[in-house]
This record gives sequence, structure tokens and C-alpha cells, in this order.
Amino acid sequence: MQGVKKQNLPTKICLVCQRPFVWRKKWERDWDHVLYCSDRCRGNKATAKGQA
Repeated sequence: MQGVKKQNLPTKICLVCQRPFVWRKKWERDWDHVLYCSDRCRGNKATAKGQA
């Protein structure tokens, strides 16, 4: 992601809150495996499965 402007960064939709989130430097090596926008959503993944 070297030299990419902020408005052109890739985005994903969080599986729990359904909100879009943007690529972060700390996710650089495992962006393909990132599913949740935050630790809070990762902790609430069980309740999201129960709602569906």
C-alpha cells in the first residue's frame, strides 16, 4: 500500500456491525483474514450469529 492516497485504500464490511472499515497499516500482512472492524465487534461475533 506504499504511495496510495487515503481515499483510495481498500474497504471491507464488518460482519457484526455491517459498517465499512478501511485498510490499516497494522493489518498489512493479514488483510485477507481481517473480518471485524474492532475488538468490540470481534467479541460480539457470537451474538451476531445468534441474530441471523
